Amino acid sequence: MANSHAHNHASSAAGDQQKPNNTIAPGSGIQLGMHTDNWRVLSGSFEQAVDSAVQNKLKFIEFGITDGQNFIQGLGYDPSQPMDVDEMQLKRSLDKHGISVSQIDCGYPLTGQKGAVYGVPYVWRGIRMAHLIGCPYVDSTDGASKPVGWTDKQTIEQWKLNIRLVLERAESFKVGINIEPHGPFTTDLDLMVSILKEFDSPWLGMNFDTGNAFIAGHDPLTYLKAIRPWLKHVHCKDVPREMAEASRGEETGIASSEVSIGKGANAANIDACIQYLKETKWDGVFSIETLGTPANISESTAWLRSVIAAPISNAVNK
Repeated sequence: MANSHAHNHASSAAGDQQKPNNTIAPGSGIQLGMHTDNWRVLSGSFEQAVDSAVQNKLKFIEFGITDGQNFIQGLGYDPSQPMDVDEMQLKRSLDKHGISVSQIDCGYPLTGQKGAVYGVPYVWRGIRMAHLIGCPYVDSTDGASKPVGWTDKQTIEQWKLNIRLVLERAESFKVGINIEPHGPFTTDLDLMVSILKEFDSPWLGMNFDTGNAFIAGHDPLTYLKAIRPWLKHVHCKDVPREMAEASRGEETGIASSEVSIGKGANAANIDACIQYLKETKWDGVFSIETLGTPANISESTAWLRSVIAAPISNAVNK
């Protein structure tokens, strides 16, 4: 049912626009951006994240959204944006800095008891915000653990229904939905490929995460190759060696990484993924996810730029 609905609805409701607008011009290759969530554990503000993007000559940012206001945000200690922000003012402010939003992180789980009640409306509002600020994608995922009291079959059936509900809104607003590997269902590679094929919608894609795929026990390049036809956006993070030794294969995702990209256990895999995407001529944003200290951001940006700029046959492998 999901396949026929998604295909028919995309062809009839999307009108002249049959897929999300990629903010990256064809032939531009990999472009660097970063997630403002890098400042969350530092109690940093959205403005600090934007300033860092400007300082490091990054043209793209990604941010999460909050349903309502809280004193932490009001005092400037939260790098996300409230859903009731003035979207036009936000866009004008970012335009002044020459910064575009590559994706809005709507990662409230679409699985489990709360997926339909809270997750779907949460993504709907993220889609509306993305449309207003000219952002092409929103990000979605499953929960960090399997919902208690639900069988896998029940969870997957509800998840597919929720995906259908957000896809309808996505098509209406011309904004793509990207699923991120982060929990036990999204890191099941065979399941993810089967869902993407079942929906067969240009509005449903993947936000690949180098760190989550690695910590879940996958070879990141193998995962990336399997979902390459649907790849729209990338979260790029390395993994501290101690964390890799203690948690790989036991966890399915990490929010960020204390180690700068290129200095952890996942560096060689990130290098290989970049080489593969260069070979296959992918155009899109690598959104940097690392602790938002000045050193981490500048080191991560410099390392990634060196890998992206290197000839494919001689790419940097540190």
